[in-house]
Amino acid sequence: MPSFKQEHALEKRQAEAARIREKYPDRIPVIVEKAEKSDIPDIDKKKYLVPADLTVGQFVYVIRKRIKLSPEKAIFIFIKNVLPPTAALMSSVYEDHKDEDGFLYITYSGENTFGGGGEGAAPAAEEGALSEEQGGRACACACGASCSCGAGCHCGR
Repeated sequence: MPSFKQEHALEKRQAEAARIREKYPDRIPVIVEKAEKSDIPDIDKKKYLVPADLTVGQFVYVIRKRIKLSPEKAIFIFIKNVLPPTAALMSSVYEDHKDEDGFLYITYSGENTFGGGGEGAAPAAEEGALSEEQGGRACACACGASCSCGAGCHCGR
């Protein structure tokens, strides 16, 4: 399946992102695509308008729901081949990592395909993975922290 960048010319993407940001200044234009060769399910749509105050962990929860991923399965998201901090706001991630076309590109996978861990390292996605009991219910982190806000871990990792 061709990527969003392959399907749409740079000028068209730039114009669309600018129009979106002008019309919805409190939203972040995000493109979500599955990593090549990942065995995780495909997402039903690529383009999202994400509230600026949403955390990365909360957006991971949205992705998990869209691909109907069972709670015991890991998911890793990457922005420019790096695992972003789950507590980071989407607005700050956008400002730091937006593409020249104005979109933020997120790749997801069932494996830590870009490294950054190693033998014995805790899987980064599990640290901020939100529990299935979401929505004002419990959320938990590999560090042992939990809360009822639905935002994921607050340990700062």
